[in-house]
Amino acid sequence: MTNREHYTRRRVVQLSSAAAAVGLAGCSSGSTGESGSEPTDTSDGENHSDTSGGEDHSDEDDSHDEAGDEQSGDGHDDGGHGDDGHGGVGDMTPTAGVEMVTTDDGGTHFEPHVARVETGGTVTWTLGSGSHNAAAYHPGNDQPRLVPEGTEAWDSGMLSEDGATFEHTFETEGVYHYYCAPHEAGGMIGSVIVGEPDAHEQPALDDPPADKPDAVREKITELNDMCNEALGHGHD
Repeated sequence: MTNREHYTRRRVVQLSSAAAAVGLAGCSSGSTGESGSEPTDTSDGENHSDTSGGEDHSDEDDSHDEAGDEQSGDGHDDGGHGDDGHGGVGDMTPTAGVEMVTTDDGGTHFEPHVARVETGGTVTWTLGSGSHNAAAYHPGNDQPRLVPEGTEAWDSGMLSEDGATFEHTFETEGVYHYYCAPHEAGGMIGSVIVGEPDAHEQPALDDPPADKPDAVREKITELNDMCNEALGHGHD
């Protein structure tokens, strides 16, 4: 064998070996790429979202937020002055109910502040909490007259059992202010409007008694404003 033939054969073997190495490298690279692409696909954001139910969870959160908003709204609507009688005077009815209340913070009030019934109508007071009475501002109760002339004094007596009631039927048209004896100084005062009285002829709607404490005078003034408004009587 000549040197040239030896060189040529050796060159062919080298080239064949190099080609084989390239082929093996290509196969190895292709196999790694396919096997690595499967975990990548399984961890894809969409597949993960489907598996964990992420979209459904988001919808549940939205529903929860909406429910929370509704509860918050209701809570604010159930609270406020409307619940303790500041919301105005209701329509005239044959009967009416008033609750006698002691609040958690120690406040006391009649609810509503002003009840309204037809002439001959009946008002029922119910003890919601605490111990209270309802008594007319009448000389018979050692009080100034803040009820129509010719009417009798009335007093429920002290009620101390939750749910206890007292009722009074109003035969005479007019405006009647009444109070809770142990809590009058704190402003526990209420009113009953009976029928369609002339506001100018009501002792209750005169200036509050001068000998009463400021808190009592202020509460009576507030009630007078509510009653005058309900009767369509503006201030002169």
